[in-house]
Amino acid sequence: MSAEGRRRFAWNGFKTVMVAAILVGLGWGGYQISSTLRGRPKTFSGAAPATPVAEVVLITDGVLDQEWLVQTLAMPRNATLMELDLYRLRSKLMATRQVRSATLTRNFPATLTVSLSELSPVARIMAQIGRETPRMFLVAREGIVFDGIGFDPKMISSLPWLDGVRLVRKDDDFIPIAGMETVADLLAKAKMEAEHLYESWQVVSLARLQSDGEIEVRDRSVAKIFFGTNEDFFRQLARLDLLIDTARRQTEKSPSVINLSIGAQVPVTFDDPALTPMALQAAASNPNGRHSPVTSVPLNHQRKTKL
Repeated sequence: MSAEGRRRFAWNGFKTVMVAAILVGLGWGGYQISSTLRGRPKTFSGAAPATPVAEVVLITDGVLDQEWLVQTLAMPRNATLMELDLYRLRSKLMATRQVRSATLTRNFPATLTVSLSELSPVARIMAQIGRETPRMFLVAREGIVFDGIGFDPKMISSLPWLDGVRLVRKDDDFIPIAGMETVADLLAKAKMEAEHLYESWQVVSLARLQSDGEIEVRDRSVAKIFFGTNEDFFRQLARLDLLIDTARRQTEKSPSVINLSIGAQVPVTFDDPALTPMALQAAASNPNGRHSPVTSVPLNHQRKTKL
């Protein structure tokens, strides 16, 4: 064999060996990846330090704390980061309906970081599960009903109660309440723009929301206030503020029913038959004698009148 032939023969042999080595390397790498995906992290035990988890860091936009996190995760003692089943741990966190979303991250060598997004309550409701004693649940803007954990009791006591709602359970959870986003808009607008009115609201009923597009509110002074969902809530709150203030100045009595759902002509009901339509209408005038844009017309002098 000539010198050129020997070089070609050697080169071909070298290429064959290199191709074989590459194929072996790819096969081994694929096996390692496949083992990891099948939940066999111990395959890399030689590459990753087997240090037990030393710290669990909580990042949240809500009120859940470190103690709740540790108790909920209930991780095995001396478990390493690679031994943790993050999907199972996340499922434990998501089982608490207060948690909107959860992300768990391994930070080597020994830190687990948990990021939570939580629901915020806008109302509360009493419910009974089976034969259990009725108890309070919180309701989020999304209509999700959940047990409140870690919230300030003073803040919870300021939330209105929900009425006119039939809770339905499915797979050990309540089905979200329909229409709560609209109710949450009203509550948020009242709290931001008319807090002096919102503070006296005790009950919000959804009984007429689906059928008539009305939200019923009961506060400490007025028996019933109806808001319409087809008009801006801010304008309705302004009318309500004017009517209540006018009634208190002129009559020293509060209306029993105020219906804001039909526009500027607001029907108002008093318990006292002596209060005539003209009395309140005159009271709604400003000091200059110019009538306000809100005209009040009593529909009935009987309490519990259905409008």
